Amino acid sequence: MLYDCRTAADRDRGVAAAVEAAKSGELVVMPTDTVYGIGADAFTPHAITALHHARSVTDRVPPPVLVGSRHTLDGLVYSLPSAARELADAFWPGALTLYVEHSPSLQWDLGDTGGQVAVRMPLHPVALEVLREVGPMAVTTANKVGRPAPTTAEEARDQLEYAVRIYLEAGPAADPAPSTIVDVTGAVPRVLRAGAIPLEKLRDVVPDLLAPES
Repeated sequence: MLYDCRTAADRDRGVAAAVEAAKSGELVVMPTDTVYGIGADAFTPHAITALHHARSVTDRVPPPVLVGSRHTLDGLVYSLPSAARELADAFWPGALTLYVEHSPSLQWDLGDTGGQVAVRMPLHPVALEVLREVGPMAVTTANKVGRPAPTTAEEARDQLEYAVRIYLEAGPAADPAPSTIVDVTGAVPRVLRAGAIPLEKLRDVVPDLLAPES
């Protein structure tokens, strides 16, 4: 079912339906500050499997995890590096993904993570409402593999159809540029993927940040 979150009544119903669906292990599509994402409860293994099937994924690359609060990050990692804390404080919510070592005690099955996971807090009110109720969600681009990333929930529904229980429409994505990914698992943080936040801005916060390898 698709809810138009540009109207207050539909937004409230849509967010409530998305929260209920995600907590029940079903899939939802929601807007973020980049493109639309397809999401599942990060702690429900069969939902993660359904997410991969919906996108026709065969290689099972661990999906990124979106959170609704900066403080949630502290609960996902064994020890948060100071660079990660400073970057999150400066750019969250926003288009910055942090690649961190997750706590080995977490009861999730995102795939072969090697103990590491990409985490982001998106700058979109609808996404944040859902995430704050559901908790950490595995979220990746709401498209079939090899097809364009959707900029509306309608576009996502055209691709994913009935594999997703709830679609939250909030109009065209404001900035379809991908998030910048910074790896903070090593001794010196490094940009893994250039994106919406330029290297210069990141270096204002963490001066020794390494550029992406060419």
